[in-house]
Order: sequence, then structure tokens, then C-alpha cells
Amino acid sequence: MNTKSKNMIGLYKTHKGVGNLELRETSIPVIKPNEVLIEIMAAGICGTDIHIKHDLFPYYPPVILGHEFSGKILEIGQEVTLFKPGDRVVGEPHTRACGKCELCRTGNIQICAQKRSPGWGIDGAFAKYLAFPEHLLHALPDNISYEEGALIEPAANAVQDVLERAKVEPNDFVVVNGPGPIGLLSAMAARAGGAGTVVLVGTSSDKRYRIPVAEKLGFDRFIIADEQDGIKAIEEMTNGRGADLVVEASGSARAIAASVGMVRRLGRICQIGIVGKPEIAFPWDLAGWKGCTIYFNLSTGYTCWDRTIGLVASGKIDVKTLITHSYPLVEWERAFEVVESQEAIKTLIIP
Repeated sequence: MNTKSKNMIGLYKTHKGVGNLELRETSIPVIKPNEVLIEIMAAGICGTDIHIKHDLFPYYPPVILGHEFSGKILEIGQEVTLFKPGDRVVGEPHTRACGKCELCRTGNIQICAQKRSPGWGIDGAFAKYLAFPEHLLHALPDNISYEEGALIEPAANAVQDVLERAKVEPNDFVVVNGPGPIGLLSAMAARAGGAGTVVLVGTSSDKRYRIPVAEKLGFDRFIIADEQDGIKAIEEMTNGRGADLVVEASGSARAIAASVGMVRRLGRICQIGIVGKPEIAFPWDLAGWKGCTIYFNLSTGYTCWDRTIGLVASGKIDVKTLITHSYPLVEWERAFEVVESQEAIKTLIIP
């Protein structure tokens, strides 16, 4: 590695509490035998990063934020055999899974209790360099830019949750609550999976930025929940039947409750949004009377990554259109500001 300094700057969550984010100088990571050193080319700001800023998601400070990334390998450890310096990569954020528990041994390392992923458990991608284990890497095709590559991780969440777990079927009527980045990725995943109709549900605040981007992506059916009765609108669209699948990507307690009213009997509800609260009110009996299946989801398993990379490479999931803002690391405060004010769809930090 040819660097002029042994140090780099990272965006740290310094200690517990609301706020407490600052740039700090730190040493460039030293890789282990099974790791590679990645030069971060682009990193996306996730809703989780916002939750960490506001003390609403588990984390272990002081820690560098950022888990959505793409980059180029600079160095490899002596045990690395599948990758070489110069390779373009993205990576699954499941570091430090124990490998011994029932979950790990059944291929579910993403929910191992010992997992300490980059960006909250260990230092992440809002820095120039990142040490990363070889077994969690995926090659980034040449026709996917580094900027687009930074969206593979959130897109993989949508692919896993909507396609692999909730299993969109041909001609399904799908409702997506929340036209933010994850909602739009979920809508595209549903369309790629064969959905016949995709309806996006937002609020009047989404009309300024999010709905126009959704229209650019080819979606044309919307419900504005604070201006109309969303449940009634879905009943009318489906002749009283209800949606086959409702994807809850908003994290709104009101939208979560409405999901049960929107879904058909024996339909599916797919959770992908995070509420950031310990509990919310939920229409339990109505869900029972409908006999609906609810899929709860966390992070990503192995199979969805290459599937997602293929969908992005083929253009079936258009991540490029979602990238509306990009800032250097030193302008992280402005980058977080446009995300929190919903001025942006997807904002990248370029270290």
C-alpha cells in the first residue's frame, strides 16, 4: 500500500447519547491474515446511521459509522486466496459472528448474537480505509460504478426481504409503505420479481422529492396517507380483496397498523423498516382474523447478495437514480442534514 501517512480521518460516534458525532484522526487498520484492506470509494448513509446519531440503535462507541460501501482492495492477508489487490468489491456487514452457535451453523450469521458489524459494532466505512474479512466479500462487476456499488447492501435487504422471504409471486398486488430509499428498492425488487401492480404509500411531504423520483423509476400509483384513506383506497383498487403483499418500509406506527387493514385475507406483510421505539400499538386481532403472515427481517443472508448484484448489473434494480446527493467526508454534517430533512433520496459520502 502506498500511502503518505499511517493515519486517516473517520467519522466517529464518540460516546452514548444523542449527537456525539465528530471527525477524528486514527490509524489505518492493520489487517489480519484472513482480511483485506479496502480503500473506500463510496459509502451510503443509512437510516441506521441516523438512528445511531439519535441513540436509537445498538452501537459500541467510540466507533466509526458506515456499513454501506464499495471499494478497491489495496492489500491482502497471507490466508486470502479468492481476491487480489485491485479487485473491486462490496461486503456483507456480518463481522465477528461466532461461527459456533445454531444460527451460524445453519447459515444465519447475520443474526448471530455475537455479530459486531462495521458501522456500529466495529469501525466502519465512513473513513478512507477498512479492514474486512475475505469470506464476506463479493466482487463488483465493472458495469456497476463504485457509487452504485455503495447501494448493493441496502438493495440486498430489499431483495432478501421482499423476494426471498415474503416471496413475491407473478401478478401480485404489492403495496409499499414509505417511498424512501428502502421503499423504492423494495418496489423495484417486487417489480423485478413479477408483481403485477405496485402501489407506493407516502405522505404529503414526499411529494416534493420522493414521489418524483418514484415516477422517474416508472411507478405511477400512489397513495398520500395524510390526504386520503389508504385502506379504503386499496380496497377500491382491488375490488375489496386487499393487497397480496404489503411491504412496511416506513417505520411509522400508523403505517404499520394500516398494513393489516390493507392486506388481503391470507396475505403477507413484510417488515423492513425500523421504528426506533421499544413498542407500538398493533391491531393484533385483525391480523389474526385475516390469517395473514408477517415476515420480520434483519440484515442480509448470503444468497441475496449475488442475486442483488445481478439485478443491479442488468438494470432491473436501478440504484443510480436513487443517488441524489454526494459529499466528501469533511462535509458529513451537511450530508446527514439532507438525509434527515428528506431533501435527499440516497446520499453518499466519498472519503
